[in-house]
Amino acid sequence: MNIAFFLLPKQEVVCLTLESTLRQTLERMEFHRYTSVPMLDNNGEYAGTITEGDLLWYMKNSEGKVTFENASKFLIRDIPIKMSNKPVSIDANMEDLINLAKVQNFVPVVDDMNRFIGIVRRSQIIEYCERFVSKESIA
Repeated sequence: MNIAFFLLPKQEVVCLTLESTLRQTLERMEFHRYTSVPMLDNNGEYAGTITEGDLLWYMKNSEGKVTFENASKFLIRDIPIKMSNKPVSIDANMEDLINLAKVQNFVPVVDDMNRFIGIVRRSQIIEYCERFVSKESIA
C-alpha cells in the first residue's frame, strides 16, 4: 500500500510558519480545535509540530512575561518543542508509517526535498486496519 493513499494534502492541513506569533497559534488551534499543528519554515520544509503543551509550558516558564495580551510579540520559532514528531517520506513503506503513527496523532509527510506535502492521521490508519480485522472475522 502506498502512503499517498492516506495523505491529507497540505492545502487541507492547518499549518503554521515559524514566523507565526504565539497569539496566532493559540487562536488557530482554538478555532480548529487542534491540540497540535505542523510548523513549516520559509522554504515549505517541515520544521516540527507545536502542541498546546509547548505553548502552556512556555507561558508558565516565562515568569509572567508572556500573557495572552502580549502573545503577539512572541514567535513560535522561539518556543521550545518538547516532543519530536518525525516525518515520513512519501516513498517510505507502510511499516515506517505505522511505527510513527503508534506514538504520534498524525505523521507529517515530506517529499524527496524535505518539503511538507501533507499528513497522515492515525485514525485513517486504524480505519484501514479495521477493514482487515472485519474481513477476517467474516471469513
